[in-house]
Amino acid sequence: MEITLTDSHFLSILQLASPSLPVGAYSYSEGLEILVENGTIIHQASLKHWLESQLRYGAIRLEAGVMLRAVEAMKIADFEALCRWNLWLSAARETAELRTSSWQMGRSLLQLLGKLDSRIMPIVNTVRNPCNYAIAFGIAAAHWQINHQAALLAYLHSWASNLITAGVKLIPLGQTAGQELLLDLQPLFSTAANEILSLADDDLACCTWGLSLASMQHETQYTRLFRS
Repeated sequence: MEITLTDSHFLSILQLASPSLPVGAYSYSEGLEILVENGTIIHQASLKHWLESQLRYGAIRLEAGVMLRAVEAMKIADFEALCRWNLWLSAARETAELRTSSWQMGRSLLQLLGKLDSRIMPIVNTVRNPCNYAIAFGIAAAHWQINHQAALLAYLHSWASNLITAGVKLIPLGQTAGQELLLDLQPLFSTAANEILSLADDDLACCTWGLSLASMQHETQYTRLFRS
């Protein structure tokens, strides 16, 4: 049975998806910094196009799908599956930069969860290190009994918020433009979430060669504000 989204659940998912969550997401641009420098992304419209493409075809869909599988594994205490999906997601990362950022954020979130609620520590200790962020997010969503739809929307919204914030700084854009963009993406968040919910394991795939190239180029960018 699907979990009802109570006030407590709603507040928990707001906290988990908050930009103020101390996991270091703000320090990564996922290649946006090099895309701005080389002129691929130069204004609000081009940033919107990039984010829309990622939501339709990109690695964020794969990550979100694995996050849901982490939730399901947690529900039945299948820690072997949890570790297997963690290894699978690590192998699916196409660059060392993207993999390292996912591991760093995952490690930070697990440490935070352990400090917020000691009951989660035995679960945290079963996950094979390093832990991907999507896996850690799924552990938190399951522990706080967040339903699938809410967890997915929060994950996608948090991802987009971080990249829009990066775009506001890099392009640069005004704060209002950033909020307009986030609002414009709402229908696509819902569409993507519904599609991800229906994906079978064998359908977990993405087309991210643009992201991969940008990630690799960002590592050697001469000057930069964000980590690789």
